[in-house]
Amino acid sequence: MGRTCYDYYWYFNFLHINFMDQKIMKIKKIIVFSVVFVLIIFLGFAPSSTQKTLAIYWGDLGLKMVDAGVIDREKVEGLYKERYNLSEKDKEIIYGNHNGDIMITSENSGMMLNMLWAFGLANKNPILENGPMMDSRYGGAENFASTSGWTLAKGNVMDHYSMHKFLILTSEQQILVEKVTKNVYRPCCKNSTYFPDCNHGMAMLGLLELKASQGANEADMYKTALEANDLWFPKVEKSGCSV
Repeated sequence: MGRTCYDYYWYFNFLHINFMDQKIMKIKKIIVFSVVFVLIIFLGFAPSSTQKTLAIYWGDLGLKMVDAGVIDREKVEGLYKERYNLSEKDKEIIYGNHNGDIMITSENSGMMLNMLWAFGLANKNPILENGPMMDSRYGGAENFASTSGWTLAKGNVMDHYSMHKFLILTSEQQILVEKVTKNVYRPCCKNSTYFPDCNHGMAMLGLLELKASQGANEADMYKTALEANDLWFPKVEKSGCSV
């Protein structure tokens, strides 16, 4: 029995529909693949844009250091005028008396390095008075980068070295600080924080004293040190012991 025109109509119509179905399925696959790819990029393997931060309680510590002459207002503002004008937040950290918790970020890490350097150098602590900084073979604590390099104080820097009781640690807190500082090293000169002979070491000492005084345990202290080094040394191979 021969095929009629009607039979051929339905046959070619079937082929057309089947072809269109395949085309639609192909388009659907492309769309699904594209959506999955975008999700993987933005949710899975894309570099995180989350800013690295470190929180510490600061209070009026900056103002206390200014009042004590550890930080000379004219000198510090002159320094940052050469680089960039201090923001209102920066000024509040230096001169404010109601700071509470502050965030150290990649944007202000350099300025906070200097603030913690000043604090670590000036706050009275046995590590500065009885530790490696006072070893006679080095010719005196005034010969290190962490002391002679601090040029933002009023008068002689050694008049402020371990001279101010900005905070007093308990015996337990001091033991903890000494233990942790002996095990925290910095990439720039490979010394431990117990021997704070450069600005990063002195700043780390100050930071760990602050954390201990605020009730941090040993694990918290190491975590803080790691986060600080991550901010101060984002690319170790290009870092040095200067700000």
